[in-house]
Parts: sequence; structure tokens; C-alpha cells
Amino acid sequence: MNTTDIDLLWHSVEDACKNAKLVAWDGCHKIYLAMDDYEAQWFAQNYDNIVYGDTKTLMQTLRGWWDASCGLRFVQAVSHNEADPNSGFVSLIDQFADITEDEDEWDEDEFDEDAAQILHS
Repeated sequence: MNTTDIDLLWHSVEDACKNAKLVAWDGCHKIYLAMDDYEAQWFAQNYDNIVYGDTKTLMQTLRGWWDASCGLRFVQAVSHNEADPNSGFVSLIDQFADITEDEDEWDEDEFDEDAAQILHS
């Protein structure tokens, strides 16, 4: 994916922010937009990192969380669906969406070297 593609995904996040009740982050890589009162209440009760605000505030917060998240990061909009809770999740930015083909975010050789150092220290 190139920069233009990720920018398009951020435009979809901004569109979703216009109707979001709040945004929430697990402090690692899970970033959510609560799209209704039910989900907003759930995130408010279960997440420490939540922000209410206008679209600009939510987008600034999301961008900051994105930059602070680990490489497994993603952004999803969540709406309550009593009959099928999993269908309430809509992916706005998938995991690894910002990794380009020529980037090697996961370097197995480097991991093996790091693991070997830990094991032998």
C-alpha cells in the first residue's frame, strides 16, 4: 500500500468520525469508533483511553493513537447488533494497511538474532 492509499483510508475514518459518539484505544493497537450509545457506554466502562469530541478532536486523537500503537494497529467502527455482535464491527484501517511491499516490518532473521541473544544471556 502506498501513502495515497492510506490517506484514502484516513478519509473514511474522518467520515465515520462525523457520526461517532467517542473513540477508544486499548493502549496498544486496538482503536475503535463507537457509533452508537450502546457501544459508547460499553467502551466508557471498559477502556481507559476514551475521547469524546467533534470530528477534528477525534481525528487528532486517532492519529496520535495510531502513531503510538504497535505494528498490529487497526481502526474499526463499532455499532451494536444484538442478533450478531460480530457484524457490528466495520474495518476502517486493517492491520498492516500502512506497510508497503518494499518495507520489511517483520524481519524474521532479526527476530531470530534477538531471540538468540536473549536465550544466551
